[in-house]
Amino acid sequence: MNQQETHQKIEGQLSGVPIELKKNFAKLKLKTTNNMIVDDTGLVHGGFIFSLADYCAMLTINHPNVVLGKAKVQFLKPVVLNDTLIANGTVINSKGKKSEVKVEVHRKDDLVFEGIFTCFIPEVHVLKKR
Repeated sequence: MNQQETHQKIEGQLSGVPIELKKNFAKLKLKTTNNMIVDDTGLVHGGFIFSLADYCAMLTINHPNVVLGKAKVQFLKPVVLNDTLIANGTVINSKGKKSEVKVEVHRKDDLVFEGIFTCFIPEVHVLKKR
């Protein structure tokens, strides 16, 4: 597995943990927990699914300065407490400092979320002065 170059301080229990990193590809795993549910049915808030997918896109690019510019996403099936999710990210288009990453999130054989994440790599970190 390649070394992680970005988002090293993210909370893995809330946003997933990397299980495979290669050039232009990332695979992450997230087990849903009580902290993520919104009601008595065990429904997980979509923000956690988005966070997993966003983090997957960032690791697919795997550059210290990578940032998200835009995302076009679809929530396809509900996710509930104790589901194990696998997110796969693949670069589908890249030109200069801009890349598009396709991310799919599965629960076993079910596709529960998909999206295209437009990522940018600025010359310096977005919070550093130029």
